[in-house]
Parts: sequence; C-alpha cells; structure tokens
Amino acid sequence: MFNIVLVEPEIPQNTGNIVRTCHATGCALHLVRPLGFEISDKRLKRAGLDYWDEVSITYYDSFDELKSRHPLSRFFYFTTKGLKRHSDARFAEGDFLVFGKETRGLPEELLKANRENCLRIPMIGETRSLNLSNSVAVAVYEGLRQLDFDGFKTRGELHNSKW
Repeated sequence: MFNIVLVEPEIPQNTGNIVRTCHATGCALHLVRPLGFEISDKRLKRAGLDYWDEVSITYYDSFDELKSRHPLSRFFYFTTKGLKRHSDARFAEGDFLVFGKETRGLPEELLKANRENCLRIPMIGETRSLNLSNSVAVAVYEGLRQLDFDGFKTRGELHNSKW
C-alpha cells in the first residue's frame, strides 16, 4: 500500500504502534538510523504485539541511502511547517510518507529541499504536534480514504455476520 518512513525514531512504543498500523493497512515500514532504542526492546515488541514479524521492515543508515534505493518514488514529508494540509495531497499506492523524530521532526534542510511535498496535519491553538504514531495513522488513513479503501473490508464483511 504505502511506505512509512521513520527518520531516527526515538520512542519504542511509537514505533511499535506504527508496526501495528502497518500490519492493519498493508504498509511497509522503513526505519532510518540511528534509532533511539534497540529493536529487541520489550516496549517496542509489546506495542507491536505479534505483528512485528508480519510487517515488511527495512533499515537504512541514512535518508540518502533510502532515497537512492527508491529514485523514482514519490515522497511526502510530514511536518508542522508544511504549507499544504495532508488532505490536499493526492496519494497513490507506493508513495513514501516520511516522518521525523519525536523531539525535533525532520531536518530543516530536508524540508527546505522538498518544500512542495511538505504536508501538515491541521491542529488548533498552540499545539506543538500530534504523537508520532497518531500522525502516521492520520496520514495513512487519509491516503486509504482517497483510494476508496480499495481491497479493505469491514469487520462485518470479514466475518460474514449480519446485524
């Protein structure tokens, strides 16, 4: 479906929750080092439940390495500094949705170099930002909505239950 990129994530529970979102939506996860935790961290595994081994996860030593491996792909950068709303973008299957570390977001130079693809999730007041795993979920489900949830079934359809 989509490719979720976490650049230098710091909090294991957030990454674990994102693994769970990836499993539920068919997204691949791309982790750019350094990570602020060990992959064996119990909090990471607990948050990802038993989905960890069922999600496609790729590791990179830098964002440049990731970009060089996917030169023809489209990248969208999520930041509170984005001029466009996340819902203004037109997502396509295979797009890369890029998120920064919890404490600082994405590097300023990366945002400046990709200004036209920087997106923000609207918030009221002086809120700094949403939680990283919540931001990923908001972005992924907006993309799925735009694709009319193609290939997704409701719980009732999955279980052939009648109300």
